[in-house]
Amino acid sequence: MFNNVIVSGILAWLAAQIIKTVLHAVKNDKVALERLVGSGGMPSSHTATVVASMIAAGRTEGLKSSVFGLSVIVAVIVIYDAMNVRRAAGLHARELNTINRLFNFRIKEGTTGKEAIKELNEFLGHTPLEVLGGIVVGTAVALLLPVK
Repeated sequence: MFNNVIVSGILAWLAAQIIKTVLHAVKNDKVALERLVGSGGMPSSHTATVVASMIAAGRTEGLKSSVFGLSVIVAVIVIYDAMNVRRAAGLHARELNTINRLFNFRIKEGTTGKEAIKELNEFLGHTPLEVLGGIVVGTAVALLLPVK
């Protein structure tokens, strides 16, 4: 059983994560393998995933189908979230990390109650350019796969 929507989404996510890892390595002169699964960065893998799935649904089921309609709504929500909600959370994390470094705050971790200085994840959201990169990757992947 081959599902164009699922395969397109997975391949777009994988392509975006590989591109993101390579671009991060070129920019920082070192390979950071956590970028293969991490959020944030160029291109947006969340955007690539939902755009590829949406296009695959449109190609497979038709633009008037409920599946395509639902995938458009999900894509809009994911893209909005990436550029606004998660981006703001990443900016907040950056400021909190700065405050933590300045004042040496300790954060209790989990149920152990062990105190440690812990950095918050700053790679959460995306700039409009990173989202555009995800749209390009998602579109390319979905259009390159044959419709079955």
